[in-house]
Amino acid sequence: MNLLKGKNVIITGGSRGIGRGIAEKFAEQGANIAFTCINMSDASLELAKNLEKIGVKAKAYESNAADFDAAIKLAEDVLNDFGSIDVLVNNAGITKDNLLMRMSEEDFNDVMKINMNSVFNNTKAVLRQMLKQRSGSIINLSSVVGVKGNAGQSNYSSSKAGIIGFTKSVALELGSRNIRCNAIAPGFIETEMTKALSNDQVNDWAESIPLKRTGQVEDIANTSLFLASDMSSYITGQVINVCGGMLT
Repeated sequence: MNLLKGKNVIITGGSRGIGRGIAEKFAEQGANIAFTCINMSDASLELAKNLEKIGVKAKAYESNAADFDAAIKLAEDVLNDFGSIDVLVNNAGITKDNLLMRMSEEDFNDVMKINMNSVFNNTKAVLRQMLKQRSGSIINLSSVVGVKGNAGQSNYSSSKAGIIGFTKSVALELGSRNIRCNAIAPGFIETEMTKALSNDQVNDWAESIPLKRTGQVEDIANTSLFLASDMSSYITGQVINVCGGMLT
């Protein structure tokens, strides 16, 4: 099944973790993949080669999603290289967790800039082309803590909550142009970032989740595939919580 055959996709922060999983899933479904990394590496180049082995076009771009001018240049470069931009996945993000009383202004601003501003930057960058095409799907990676908050993550929670508000506003603005915008709010997903936790910590998390397991990258990739494809053609402005029931 080629749900995204011939579609050209930009994925920010696509060289590892959830972004990499989305890139691989989309390529399997026929999409051409342009993905970004903050610093070009052998791993990024290897991923592009592996994606092309599937039979699609793929290219890694060194680009800082939090830099507005870099986002504009990225969209121009992708358009020149691929010919159109059909799907944007705003995935780039960081954490700098700490209790509010210990959190520095720099740590708050850095997380807001990379997580929230990057979504504005890259959405703005692809907007003209999607308006010209009168089609497009924008998928923003939020988080369950953007819905419910979390102690020690006031910066991260704020950035992810901001993404939800941005998503709904963009959906209202662009729906009449056949451009959809949705958000995914992952729960506890096992990635490189969670490998620092002990097995006991992971098991404790799993026990607190109704489905009694942690999430996998593929769970987010599958949801992203649904939102990128025509299967979700009547869905916009929504937040899909992929969390095993954590928010139930």
